[in-house]
Amino acid sequence: MPVTVKTFASTSEVAAALSSDRSARYLGGGTLVMRALNEGDISIATIVRAADTTLTRIDASSSRVVIGAGVTFARILAERDLAFLHAPARSIGGPAVRNMGTVGGNLFAPVPYGDFTVALLALDAVVSVHGGLGVRDIAIEEFLQSRERHGGTLVLSVSCARPASADAFRYRKIARIKPKGGSIMTLAVHLPSGGGRINGARIALGSMAPVPIRAKAAERALDGRSLDGTAISAAAAAVTEGISPADNALASAWYRREIAGVHLRRLLSGQE
Repeated sequence: MPVTVKTFASTSEVAAALSSDRSARYLGGGTLVMRALNEGDISIATIVRAADTTLTRIDASSSRVVIGAGVTFARILAERDLAFLHAPARSIGGPAVRNMGTVGGNLFAPVPYGDFTVALLALDAVVSVHGGLGVRDIAIEEFLQSRERHGGTLVLSVSCARPASADAFRYRKIARIKPKGGSIMTLAVHLPSGGGRINGARIALGSMAPVPIRAKAAERALDGRSLDGTAISAAAAAVTEGISPADNALASAWYRREIAGVHLRRLLSGQE
């Protein structure tokens, strides 16, 4: 089946094309769409591209960072002002993938991929989209839970607050093939604090559900407490509460549950 490629000058034109044609897919970096085409996905009849430079803008000049959906991971690694996101960006594939893969595309990456999105979830990011209801902002957790319904919308950007300190945000990817293998598990932790106590902990997990999720029981174990051995042990013991990971070729559900507490403990303790 032939595939039609359409390029539009503005994001509004792209959004209109996506919402009016169920067979259309947006092409950013191509790491997901081209793979689907190469594997024979006949549901894709139209490829839509955008020439709008707003999709590749970065605004890191204030405490709230805005990253265009078309920004690549290589570009993030080149930005000194985005140093807090370098670890998750560096964990995405090899150099070729980081040169092509985009922040917006990563929001749709299936397990065992989507590691950068885990970091954004821990940072309580907001996703700006253009769809049938116009331009609107969606909390990333809500976006991920309804991700399949956003296929006809265009992601414009993501934004998040810059962590107050280098130690407030922590990230770890566990993979069998480093640095570019699929994730057995990904953990990202944001630990805002005041007066020596954690206030509003967010712990995000990748490859522990169909989409990145929060470990809310572990968050509750940390909130209002100092980050000491007792609090860390409580969070590690609670990290898999209410979570049902799946088996796949990289690891079993049992193994993922067994190692989650170990790696969260190490991450919170500052251990390699």
